[in-house]
Amino acid sequence: MSRKIFLTIVACVALLIGCFALVAPSVLIEQVKYAAPSPTADVMARTVGVLLISFGVLNFLVRNHGDSPTMKSILIANALLQIGIMPIDPYAYYTGVFGDMSAFVPNTILHILLFSGFIYYLVKMPKY
Repeated sequence: MSRKIFLTIVACVALLIGCFALVAPSVLIEQVKYAAPSPTADVMARTVGVLLISFGVLNFLVRNHGDSPTMKSILIANALLQIGIMPIDPYAYYTGVFGDMSAFVPNTILHILLFSGFIYYLVKMPKY
């Protein structure tokens, strides 16, 4: 798969999940994460939604760009995002915040795959 296709897929996933979190935070929290709803949780879900939309737009806008120090920085930031948020949902399940394993297993698999993709394209990139 080319980096362009990878970044396009990443952008679409981020945009879809981000829009869902922004528009329907209670649905995300209650029916996807199996967590207790609250106004605070809704605010945080919306915040995450905006952040994911921003990353989605960024990845979509740079998907045609060639190798450069800027592209390397974008790939590193994306990899850090994936590795940074990867343990949050499993920890929430472990501590009883999330009520079901399905609240984190699909996300964890997605984060591992995306992190691996970003690392793959970083390794393939010439050194800057």
